[in-house]
Amino acid sequence: MRVHSLATILVLVAGFYFHITQTEWLILLFTIILVLITEMVNTSLESMTDLITETYHKQAKITKDVSAAMVLIAAIASVAVGVTIFLPYLQQFLEIRSIRN
Repeated sequence: MRVHSLATILVLVAGFYFHITQTEWLILLFTIILVLITEMVNTSLESMTDLITETYHKQAKITKDVSAAMVLIAAIASVAVGVTIFLPYLQQFLEIRSIRN
């Protein structure tokens, strides 16, 4: 959750810096919320699984693996969204900086 929170702060700062559009803000906010929700669901499922069983069970492992994969997929998708939104802004920023130098 700390990594997701740090990424959220960086994305919000970048959004303000680059003055992204309202539509881009909505997409980013939805993506951020999706990742945070999947992280919370993952934590809940893992905690509940730990409460139910103290010994190793194949089904418990599957539950934990699938819930962790859910977070991973959401995080990968959020990176794709971030790259799609911010890449044009970064390219323009780098072009302007290279022209000035």
